[in-house]
Amino acid sequence: MQYNILVGGAAGEGSKKAGHLVAKLMSNYGYRTFIHEDYQSLVKGGHNFSYICVSPEKIDAVNEKLDVILALNKDTVDRHEEKLKEEGVLIYNSDTEDLDRGVSVSLNNVVEKAEGTPIMKNTALIAFFAKTMGMSWEKTEEVLRREMPIETETNIRVAKEAFSRAEKIIEIEDIGGSPLPIISGNEAVALGAIAAGMSDFFAYPMTPSTGILHFLSNVDGVTATQMESELAVVSAALGSAYSGRRTMVGTSGGGFALMTESVSFAAQAELPLVIALSQRMGPGTGVPTYTSQGDLLFALYSGHGDLTRFVVAPGDADEAFELSAKAMNISWKYKLPAIILLDKELSENSYSFKKKEVENIVGENIPKKVTGYEHNADGISTELKEEVEKMQNKKEEKYQKMTEELSSYPGVKTYGEGEDIVLFWGSNKGVVLQATKDFNVKVVQIVVFQPFPKEMLLQVLGGANRIISVENNMQGQASSLVENSGISIDEKILKYDGRPFTVENLRERIKKSLQ
Repeated sequence: MQYNILVGGAAGEGSKKAGHLVAKLMSNYGYRTFIHEDYQSLVKGGHNFSYICVSPEKIDAVNEKLDVILALNKDTVDRHEEKLKEEGVLIYNSDTEDLDRGVSVSLNNVVEKAEGTPIMKNTALIAFFAKTMGMSWEKTEEVLRREMPIETETNIRVAKEAFSRAEKIIEIEDIGGSPLPIISGNEAVALGAIAAGMSDFFAYPMTPSTGILHFLSNVDGVTATQMESELAVVSAALGSAYSGRRTMVGTSGGGFALMTESVSFAAQAELPLVIALSQRMGPGTGVPTYTSQGDLLFALYSGHGDLTRFVVAPGDADEAFELSAKAMNISWKYKLPAIILLDKELSENSYSFKKKEVENIVGENIPKKVTGYEHNADGISTELKEEVEKMQNKKEEKYQKMTEELSSYPGVKTYGEGEDIVLFWGSNKGVVLQATKDFNVKVVQIVVFQPFPKEMLLQVLGGANRIISVENNMQGQASSLVENSGISIDEKILKYDGRPFTVENLRERIKKSLQ
């Protein structure tokens, strides 16, 4: 049984925490979960919501129709009620307005009776929901105690009071099995880098990559430092790498724009530089808390001069973990920049996570002398034409060795069989796989963008009846790279309003393209 649950309220009311509690409760009953976060660039007010998708199987995409709405305020009801299934359940806070439908609970009254604080209305709502779903108080309390280390006993009092006021409406099935960890894509990136030996992380807070800094600041054995600017971030990272410490930085498009000169410097100086680049809606400040896949070409072509790099684009938390470690190891082995290309959806959404083991490749010793000038093999600056050409050839040889090593790596992944192909990259993985379930198509994912896996793509795309690409940008940036390899894209399904595809919407668009 799949459930689609939305928790919404104004910024500052705790809807995000409530959404994670819903996911933890469902995970405790054996379900896989996926949480899509939608929030405005506001500290208080506006409208925030978490969309929790729950299934016995892996699920990483948003469905439009809702089984349950949990509304901290009337605005949430107004915005989302039309998506509620006919048999769906609306649970709302009657303090904002008493409706003639749904199930109401006075959250203020619950909190006051339990001698809680106003922010604990979200605790009350979630406990009320748990009883509505037929969950036991014992399992509900177990999750709340684990997930609420601050003012635990007060929260438990509030939850117990709310639980006692609810009635069972849905009978949730306990499908058994140990609950999986639920982590964000940003946290998966951090964990992958740690698994590959990262010891230092530098960042200037910039949505949607900031979660990496927040997470690592609480990890023993990692020095996570907030710098005063993106220029300071990348400079500190290069210095840290020069000292022999495995290092990563986190940023978004605007911050990465300031780092591009240092990308060139790292390539010239032959210093490892790993960048977690999480895309958001641009250009400029754009729509800073919403998603886009508009920085692909920027990541591939940033920096001046003939420089090479390693660029990967994970599609879910599992791949974010693996590819973060891969980027760290490749960067250190070949002494070149590596970019982990994320976006707001992958960075800030949360997934049931199965950790994989990764190999910690120990890089060669860093040269004792580095310079942004062209230099000889000893690191001494040179302008002699013979030395310049020799060192340029050396950089190209490193790139070719890396390319050869990656020839056996799954830079392109395929799912299913069919003469028609749906092509995608990045965080569209979950929604594309779900939207194409009922179609006789082959689904192809580009994972590595540099070195570009041209031969792999020619092999899996060759002979296709029709190729349809799916991207969250206006220009079809990945499609242009594929077409530059001599492969024609028949149709591009593009979305560029800052929001992700839903399963239903994408299914209809693919269906129309296949007709």
